[in-house]
Amino acid sequence: MINPSINGWIEKFFQECDSNFQNYENDYHLFYEKIRESGFIYGYTISVPLNFNLPLEGNSQDEITKIALLNSLFSVFVIVKKSTDCEEFIQQINSFYKVVQHENYNFLNKLLPSGNNSSKLEAIINNRVQTNANFVSRNFSHIITNALLFIDVLAFHYFLIKGSITSKYIKEIEQCCINLIMLAFKVKINKSKYDELLIKLFENSLRYTKINALQETSLVDLNLKKYIFEIEKLYLLDITEMALWSDEKLDISETFFLQRVAKELDLAQYDISRSCENIDDFIQNYKDEIPYFNYSNPVKHFYDQTNKTVTKLINRNKKRLIKEITESKELMVLLAQSTNRELDEDEKKKVKKQLLDICKTIPSLTIFLLPGGGILLPILIKYIPQLLPSAFNENLED
Repeated sequence: MINPSINGWIEKFFQECDSNFQNYENDYHLFYEKIRESGFIYGYTISVPLNFNLPLEGNSQDEITKIALLNSLFSVFVIVKKSTDCEEFIQQINSFYKVVQHENYNFLNKLLPSGNNSSKLEAIINNRVQTNANFVSRNFSHIITNALLFIDVLAFHYFLIKGSITSKYIKEIEQCCINLIMLAFKVKINKSKYDELLIKLFENSLRYTKINALQETSLVDLNLKKYIFEIEKLYLLDITEMALWSDEKLDISETFFLQRVAKELDLAQYDISRSCENIDDFIQNYKDEIPYFNYSNPVKHFYDQTNKTVTKLINRNKKRLIKEITESKELMVLLAQSTNRELDEDEKKKVKKQLLDICKTIPSLTIFLLPGGGILLPILIKYIPQLLPSAFNENLED
C-alpha cells in the first residue's frame, strides 16, 4: 500500500503504477471525465483514475487526495509532452511550483537535501493538500479545503503548453472561480441549509485570493472567453454547477444562468447536461460521506473522524502494537478484565500510562501524546481486543 504520510511515497507510486497509467491519447474530454468521476473536482476523492484500481483502504481522505493530485498532474504531463518519463515530470513539476509557490518552495528547499526532487515534491504536495494545524481541530473542522485544488492541474497544463507561467494566471483563474460561485449564489431563489457551508468551503479553499479583496462583478466582466483550453472551460462550468446544486434542483433562473456561463465558455448543451448529471450522481451516491453535507452534529463528526484515524493507525502498526502489548503482562490482564467489568480509577490510570508508554515506542502513534490525544485512548482500547488472539480473555482469566 502507498502511504503518502511517510517519505518515499512518490517513488513507490511510480514503481507500483508503472504500467497502470491510463493513455488518454490527447483526449482532454476523456481525461476530465475520469477526474470528475473520481470526485477530485468536487474536493472529495473516492478513487484514482488508473487502468486498474489502486488499493486505497486504510488511507485517509487527505492521503487519497495527495495521490489523486500527483496522478492528475502526471496525466496532464503525459498528454502534453507525450512522455511517461517520471524523472522529467518531477523536474518539470518542481520548476512549476518554484514559480507559483516561490516563498514556500525556497523554505522547503532549505529543509530538504539538495537534488532530492522527489522529496521536494512530496513536501510541496503535502503543503498543497491543506489540513488544519492539529489533529483535534482538524476533526472538529466543518470545512474541507481542497475544492479548488484542480486549479493546480490547470496551471501546470498552462505551464507545459506555454513553457512558462506567472502567479497572475493562477490568481486570475482562482478569482474567476470564486466570482462565478458568488454570482451563482446570488441567482438562487431558494437558499438551502448547505449554502453557507459551501461558501465557507470555497473561501477556505482559496490559496491566492483574499475573500475580502473581491469586488462585485458581472458575468460579462469575468471575460470567460479568455479561457481557451477545454479542461479550463469544463472546470469553470462544474464549479458553477456545484454552487447551484445544493438545493438539488435547478429552477428557471438557475438554468438560465448556467446556460449563460456555458455560452460564454463556448460549451455545448451536452456539456451542461453532463455536468449536471455527474454532480447529481456523485453527490447522491456519496452525500453521507462528504464532510460539508454532514455537520448537523459536530460531536458525532469528531467521533466518526477520530474512529477512522485511529483505525487506520492501528491497522498500519498492528504487528508492533500486538508485540508491545503482549510483552506488558499487567496491561494484558487489565485489558482482558476491562471486557468483563468496569476498571476502577487506579486501574484506568495504569492502562492509560502503559498505553502511552507503548505509543512512545511507535512513531506513528505519537499522536496520542499530543495535547488532547488522551481523548483518543478509549477508541484505541476499543479496538485492541480485536487485534489480540481469540483466546485473549479466557487465557488471562485462568
